[in-house]
Amino acid sequence: MNTLETASMTLIPAGTQQPIKGPSEWFTGEVVISSLFNAPPPARVGMAVVNFSAGARTHWHSHPLGQMLLVTQGEGWTQCEGGERTTIRPGDLIWCNCGKRHWHGATASSSMQHVAVQEALEGKAVDWFEAVTDTVYLNGDSVGK
Repeated sequence: MNTLETASMTLIPAGTQQPIKGPSEWFTGEVVISSLFNAPPPARVGMAVVNFSAGARTHWHSHPLGQMLLVTQGEGWTQCEGGERTTIRPGDLIWCNCGKRHWHGATASSSMQHVAVQEALEGKAVDWFEAVTDTVYLNGDSVGK
């Protein structure tokens, strides 16, 4: 028996979702979120394609069940609290550990795109905190070092 005949699928054709501007409560600089998807229960996975203009980045945040990033274009930086700022490039996979505060975004001179995949715990996939300061962003200085 062909499982596609008995399985229910959802197809969201490319270009049918309107991109949204990344809210200033969560991002610094110009950020565009597209292909946003949250699976219906009982699944709890969500994903988005996020485009960062040069100089744009997330605020500090954490994920109760972690987050996987796949860089698809450009060059960016990411940093876990207390750790070193790391350069990320197309093809790089980044696992952000459960509950660990971190940020990610484009470098100061290059745009960057990544696919972000995370699961929600009791309906919540992310906890947002304060903006990443220019000093931390540009120099890699980290709180808790």
